[in-house]
Amino acid sequence: MTRRRVFWAGSLAAAAAALVVFIGPLGDAVRELTLPLRHDDVIRQQAREKHLDPALIAAVIYQESKFRDRTSHAGAKGLMQILPGTARFIAHKSGGTTFELDDLANPEVNISYGAWYLRYLMRRYDGKEELAVAAYNAGERNVDRWVRRAGGPGDFDADDDIPFPETREYVNGVMNHRDDYRHRYGDELGL
Repeated sequence: MTRRRVFWAGSLAAAAAALVVFIGPLGDAVRELTLPLRHDDVIRQQAREKHLDPALIAAVIYQESKFRDRTSHAGAKGLMQILPGTARFIAHKSGGTTFELDDLANPEVNISYGAWYLRYLMRRYDGKEELAVAAYNAGERNVDRWVRRAGGPGDFDADDDIPFPETREYVNGVMNHRDDYRHRYGDELGL
């Protein structure tokens, strides 16, 4: 996604927020189209269990799939777009002994696995959300290399130190959408 498209999407979201204020129920419909939220009960539950921000989980789901269950060209599955290898890793580490790849089509399983992986990445990167989100998108090896090049986690700046435009835009999108979900869906997400 180009910066122009990211700006346009942000402008569209801002316009939708204004509509919500001015036109009530129609604004709610616009909000649902521009920034959907589904499975908020599962998101709240997983956020509590995994000690994560529910708005961050919702933002990752939005960035990954716009809340539509699908399989990507790379084979990532479900709402949180989990790759088969990552799913097997999560199942092994989390005790999912009866897990099968088809289970990723179930929103409860998919969000549970995606939230587990986000928590794992948050621990690995000492609570630094941008690093965890970058690793969710580009993998731990890439992020580790970028952090080393930056001089360490304290010197890392997502805009300057992520060489992949897609991952830079992904991180910025998740962080912006996290704020939007906090603002627009605070009650639904239990914030």
